[in-house]
Amino acid sequence: MTRRPRRSERGAAAVEFALVVPFLLLILFGVISYGYMLSFRQALSQGAAEGARAAAVSTSSDSAGRSAAALSALDDALDLYGVSCSGGSLVKGGTTVGTCSLTVAACENDATAQCATLAVDYRYGDHPLLPDLPLVPLPDELSYSAVARVS
Repeated sequence: MTRRPRRSERGAAAVEFALVVPFLLLILFGVISYGYMLSFRQALSQGAAEGARAAAVSTSSDSAGRSAAALSALDDALDLYGVSCSGGSLVKGGTTVGTCSLTVAACENDATAQCATLAVDYRYGDHPLLPDLPLVPLPDELSYSAVARVS
């Protein structure tokens, strides 16, 4: 014979669920928010590397051609996030969210060769890709630079 729960225990599971759910949702959305930021960070890093490589192997000998190749590669990497490089600024939805720059100069370890350096700086604290969540630490800034030897 099954024993019926006492009248005073009715609804206890619902109350416990209501107490635990906010913490579970905070953890879930915190993991999603942090994971999305890490994905964007990887895209910035990859975009900088691809941009520097594109500038280094560009068939154009002038700086405008190299810059166009580099920024096109960077834009391809950041397109999924709605971020692009325009006129030395990272732009998202018409708002400036950081900087991007390409320099071609003598290599640091070999002054006889030239190296292309693509630097990207995104102000993540001011312009997060997802809404801020309490108790989820996210960086204020994401900065990367990549160097490729010009062939």
